[in-house]
Amino acid sequence: MSAGYKNTPKSFNRKPPMGSGKDPAPRRSYQEFEYKPQAAESRPEEEKNEYILTGRNPIREALKNNRDLEKLMVQKGELSGSATEIVQKAKERKIMVQVVDKSRLDEIAPNHQGLIAFASAYQYSTVDDMLRLAEERGEAPFLILLDGVTDPHNLGAIIRSAECSGAHGVIVPTHRSVGLTYAAVKASAGAVEYLPIARVVNLNRTIEELQKKGIWVYALSMNGQDYETVSFDGGVALVIGAEGNGISKLTEEKCDMTVSLPMKGHIDSLNASVAAGVMMYRVMSSRKEKK
Repeated sequence: MSAGYKNTPKSFNRKPPMGSGKDPAPRRSYQEFEYKPQAAESRPEEEKNEYILTGRNPIREALKNNRDLEKLMVQKGELSGSATEIVQKAKERKIMVQVVDKSRLDEIAPNHQGLIAFASAYQYSTVDDMLRLAEERGEAPFLILLDGVTDPHNLGAIIRSAECSGAHGVIVPTHRSVGLTYAAVKASAGAVEYLPIARVVNLNRTIEELQKKGIWVYALSMNGQDYETVSFDGGVALVIGAEGNGISKLTEEKCDMTVSLPMKGHIDSLNASVAAGVMMYRVMSSRKEKK
C-alpha cells in the first residue's frame, strides 16, 4: 500500500473520536437475529453463461491472462494432467477452490471435464486505488469493509449505497464472502462503474494496514456506542458483518471502536445492507457538519 498522504485534510490525522475506547460489555452482532431465507453462496441460475467457464483450456487461458475468477469448482477424485496444473495455478492466485461431486458440476454445465470456474462480472481494483481516489478528491478516506457477506444482493445494495454516500471503495475478503458475481453487479445498479471494489486475502491484515495510515476502523454491531454520539473525523473504515453471524470476534477486536444503531421497534435487527446504508449516511452527514 502506498505510504502517506501529503494533500489530505488535516482531520485525516488518526485520533480518537468522541467517546472512543473499546466497550467492555459483551458485544452482539446486529445481524444475530436476522431472518435469512436462503444462503446465496451459489445460485447458478442467476449467473450469466458468459461468466461460467467450463473445460480445461478456457480455464487455463483465463488464469494465464489474469482474469478475475470468483472460484474454481473441481470434481471430487483424483486429478491428473492439466487439471492438477490448473488447480495449483488457482491456489497460487488465492482463488477459492471448491471440491464437489460430479453431479454438482453436471447441474451447472455439461462437458465440464471435471472443472468449472466462475469469472467475476467486473474487474477488481486495489485498496491503493481507493486511497488514491480519496487523495485526488482532497478527502479523508472513507472505506467499507465487509466480513463474510455472502448474499450477492446485499453486496450489490451496499456498493450502491457506498457510491451514493461518497465512499471511496468497498473491500471484500477472498474467502467466505460473495464477490463481484453477475447477481451482485446487477444489484449495484451501475455503481460498480464508479466505485472501486477490492478483494483481499486477509481482512484483519488490511485493517492493520489502514490503521497504520491513520484511518479509524469502526465495527458495526448491536452492543456498541450509539452512532449518533460518534464524531467520524478523519479517515473512516466501516466494518459490516455477515448476514447471520455478524463480524467475527477476531476482526471486531482489531477495530478501534464498536458502534450500533438504536432499535426502538419489536424487531431488534436490520438487514446488513440497510444497516450499512444508514451508517454510511451518518458518516457523510458527520463530515458535512465538520466543514
